[in-house]
Amino acid sequence: MTVPPEELELAAAFPPAERDRWREMVKGVLRKSGAATDDTPLEEIEGLLTRESYDGVPIGALYTAEDAPAGRPGLAPCVREVRPDGEGLAGWDVRQRHDHPDAAVTREAIITDLENGVTSVWLRLGEAGTPVAALPDALRGVLLGLAPVVLDAGEDAAEAAEAFLALAADRGDAGAATGNLGLDPLGLAARTGTARPLDEAAAFAARCAREFPRLRSVVADGTPYHDAGGSDAEELGAAVAAGVAYLRALTGAGLSVDEAFGQIEFRLAVNADQFSSIAKLRAARRLWTRVAEVSGAAEGTAARIHAVTSAAMMTRRDPWVNMLRTTVAAFAAGVGGADAVTVLPFDARLGLPDDFARRIARNTQTLLLEESSLARVVDPAGGSWYAERLTEDLARAAWDRFTGIERAGGLAAALGSGLVADRIAATWARRRKDIARRKAPLTGVSEFPNLTERLPEREPAPARPGGGLPVVTYAQDFEALRDRSDAHADAAGARPAVFLATLGPIAVHTARASFAANLFQAGGLATVTGPPEEFAASGAPVACVCSSDKVYAEQAADAARTLKDAGAKRVWLAGKGTYEGVDANVFAGCDAVEVLETTLHDLGVK
Repeated sequence: MTVPPEELELAAAFPPAERDRWREMVKGVLRKSGAATDDTPLEEIEGLLTRESYDGVPIGALYTAEDAPAGRPGLAPCVREVRPDGEGLAGWDVRQRHDHPDAAVTREAIITDLENGVTSVWLRLGEAGTPVAALPDALRGVLLGLAPVVLDAGEDAAEAAEAFLALAADRGDAGAATGNLGLDPLGLAARTGTARPLDEAAAFAARCAREFPRLRSVVADGTPYHDAGGSDAEELGAAVAAGVAYLRALTGAGLSVDEAFGQIEFRLAVNADQFSSIAKLRAARRLWTRVAEVSGAAEGTAARIHAVTSAAMMTRRDPWVNMLRTTVAAFAAGVGGADAVTVLPFDARLGLPDDFARRIARNTQTLLLEESSLARVVDPAGGSWYAERLTEDLARAAWDRFTGIERAGGLAAALGSGLVADRIAATWARRRKDIARRKAPLTGVSEFPNLTERLPEREPAPARPGGGLPVVTYAQDFEALRDRSDAHADAAGARPAVFLATLGPIAVHTARASFAANLFQAGGLATVTGPPEEFAASGAPVACVCSSDKVYAEQAADAARTLKDAGAKRVWLAGKGTYEGVDANVFAGCDAVEVLETTLHDLGVK
């Protein structure tokens, strides 16, 4: 395309962009906020805006072409796409999960999904889903050569694998059946603490390579580490360590290196942190390509990745917001180049999903594929200097976690010694603190809660066996507080309340009164607003003074005295500063969970 001369002249009229000029402009803004001074050197300005991920990866404010490593789609280091230069763009595999214990219900749901956009089935079997013996009934009418089936049977994995292979052979589909038997003994050990021999998985892999050429046998599942509160690098490091352990077992059973690589699929979580999820999937390919190079695999060997929207990010409260979370996560999975994507239904935390929830889950992907045309672009994240740098930095951090596990004797040994659990626990403690301080806000839970919501009722889902790494959810602390308040409201006939004692004109106190109301309501507490003199009539045992710093200097002490004289057990103040009669403060960045725990105790809520 030829650029008109007048456009070239217009561009030439602007000075070239320079990093130091950008720093000067940013410094001017930071001076106004007090974050920088006239004496702050320009080279320190970017550091003032840089934060770190839970993996210690720096997240900067500015990225340039210097941050983007070279690489072409489909070629090493394979962070971009499996298919080079857009060849055969056809989207990803839309994979829906099913775990209803009734095989007839499961079969009907599977058929409905396959008729309406789903392209493969993720089937939970055994204690956490459909009985293994009912597998033929659940898959009756499913064409195994057209719709890949991925099994997830936990301790019953070997039995389920035998049942599926027998079903495929009986139907004459041995050469056509696709999917994955879902054998993951190390993932099982992470979830339950119970180990299964790797030789068992290797035997099935050898059988698939000989008799079922389109069927994979092994899943290296990273989600147990994510579900325990782990970071992206911790999840990737453990998943790659599992993949390497399976490679050793499979080649030890007689498979060639290339055959062993062809039997393994990765399962990774994606969440509403869009760019970190994009980088995670791209980094996974980067890591696995390096393993392939060291192992002597065929050039171009890339990880096959099944991305699942995070279970840890899902909330029980205001579950409708989960639709938004999973949409962002699914978008990140598509942009990150996932081969298969599962969107968990928005009501997954409430029990077994209904028809509407499954429909929304599959249509989320259909919209991204068909209406947004996301799959028609080769490596949508390519060229984003931020995404490229984040991918590389995350891959290096994850490689460090992986090699640490290898030095400890491999993943089985690292799980047994507590090395993996201890590292993840430390990360979860940091994340949990950020959530409690609302630095990592949860819409509908820690921010903007809906105290009048009526949750939809769902049939209880089968419980997955525990005993291994813990299973956490980001909203668990706030939701536990809400549960206590709701139970009190049901027993007492009224929701526990906090009185917001407002001082001065509405324009002066509204901002902090709104902030305090939002905070207390996150714990299921109602709020009553009025001047301090109305406290006694409100019936609330606890008060929070709300106004501006200027008004506090003149009236806070008198207001606190009025509230205490009227029987207030505790007087909070919205904002910072020490005033006579005020017991404690609530402010942006305070430990909201601790504030709510204290308030519930003061209100006699158990």
